[in-house]
Amino acid sequence: MIIDGVKVTAIGLDDFTEAEAKNYVDYVRERVETPLKSIEVKMCDDGKIDVNYEARGEKFERIRRVTGYLTGDLKSWNDAKQSEEHERVKHNVFE
Repeated sequence: MIIDGVKVTAIGLDDFTEAEAKNYVDYVRERVETPLKSIEVKMCDDGKIDVNYEARGEKFERIRRVTGYLTGDLKSWNDAKQSEEHERVKHNVFE
């Protein structure tokens, strides 16, 4: 079911109601600052409830620090500065 734009899935809970789903959405939103994509509510073997959530990705604009100032777009740069940026050694980031 979809509650406030969040897909809620219940596993092992046959009598799971829409009101309960809304309570879980509210519960996770109180603790997480990112927008939610989905929530999975699962009954564990020990009788406890396991709640897993997936957050939505957020778009961002790349910002560069070049010679002491921040910029997000190179369109306003003159040809010499664009060439300098193009020739710069770029390092990869690995997780």
